[in-house]
Amino acid sequence: MTATFVERRPAFLFLGAPGSGKGTQGKILGSIPRFFHCACGDIFRSLDTRTELGQKFVAYSSRGELVPDELTIQLWKAQVDNWAESHVYKPDIDFLVLDGIPRNVAQARMIDDFLEVHQVFHLSCPNRAELARRMRKRALKDNRLDDASESVIQNRISTYEAETKPILDHYGPGLVTEIDATRQPVEVVAAILSTIIHLPFYKTFTRLGV
Repeated sequence: MTATFVERRPAFLFLGAPGSGKGTQGKILGSIPRFFHCACGDIFRSLDTRTELGQKFVAYSSRGELVPDELTIQLWKAQVDNWAESHVYKPDIDFLVLDGIPRNVAQARMIDDFLEVHQVFHLSCPNRAELARRMRKRALKDNRLDDASESVIQNRISTYEAETKPILDHYGPGLVTEIDATRQPVEVVAAILSTIIHLPFYKTFTRLGV
């Protein structure tokens, strides 16, 4: 039987500017049983370019154009379904941990049809100089010298502020937890886990043995 989203699946969302540590925290949480880390990069790296959706993606990316929001979410959903079919992701017992998707409010509205986001963790780092330092360090470590330029870094931060940060308003203050991303990674993950285990839904979810 093909796995589909017959109901909205429980999820947590990491949101923060580039360099705030979303990927690091997502991987840590995803290493814990019953949490499945789903990063935007994983979607495109796992993409089968032989499929119709894959070919549509290649058509945009080969021209250096941004992939439209609707196609991005279609690709995301198709890959999550594939993970469910192969039992890598078990939608009946796993929480999805989203990192890098949705990228804007339009995408957030689209995934609302499939997911129930129980908490948004905003990894806050108001010190933009610190963000730039982290991004530069990561670019050099990954040997992506072009990404280490000041213009690229400032453009990515500006894009986040204009397009991605408004997602916080979409979910509203009741679902958003502010996390100080300037602390040590172990302190950040401790704050995230402390929030999760005290959520009423999480307590019910685990008590029922789901």
